[in-house]
Amino acid sequence: MSTFVLVPGFWIGAWAWDEVAAPLRAAGHRVYAVSLPGVGERASEEGEFGLEDHIADLAGLLVREDLSDVVVVAHSGACAPVGGLADRMPERIRRVVYLDSGPLIDGSSVYDLWQPDYQKTAEASVVDGRLPLPSWEYLGEQGTSTAGLDEAALASIRSRSTPHPAGAFRDRLRLTGAGAALPQALVSCSFPLSQVRELIAAGHPYFAGMSGPNWELRELPTGHWPMLSRPADTAALLAELAAL
Repeated sequence: MSTFVLVPGFWIGAWAWDEVAAPLRAAGHRVYAVSLPGVGERASEEGEFGLEDHIADLAGLLVREDLSDVVVVAHSGACAPVGGLADRMPERIRRVVYLDSGPLIDGSSVYDLWQPDYQKTAEASVVDGRLPLPSWEYLGEQGTSTAGLDEAALASIRSRSTPHPAGAFRDRLRLTGAGAALPQALVSCSFPLSQVRELIAAGHPYFAGMSGPNWELRELPTGHWPMLSRPADTAALLAELAAL
């Protein structure tokens, strides 16, 4: 059996993993679904949290619970803190899984991945150091798919979403390369795996490393929130990757 640490992307908390964590636990796995500082179930925590705070929080979980041989799952913007965690504690990690996400490179930030107009809109929308969830229409224009989620599901996400600390997307990730050789996996949901392979072949700086033997590439066609649109299939795929 495996130990999973499930890290949600921007604006959502541990609650988003409920329907993924349940079947994993029923199968005998240990599952830690987290909310990062200032987000989700921890939205009431005060402070202008940055990327380093989120990395330290994940590291603290592994130490506090004495976790090792962990499968860490990064959804969307969680690529930054999870990438930092893998770089600092590779000895505790079995595999990193990027769920409709991907690894950042040294010196980059999630902000760098956004289109210029979205960068400007995001900066203008920050209130008290935190960025609220944009409209679904605007996210769709930026390429964030809501496929697989009906109106009720979207309304539920919005009602439970919380503004995300701006430092988490602004701050640059510093890597030493210590975690680069870890087994890793990309699960492509809202974009076809064929597109990923094209970017790998073209030597795109964010994808070139995925050609290595330590990478597994998988496809789970749905929208950007597979833990909500296809939770059972997400759980099954995570269990499969953990067993490799």
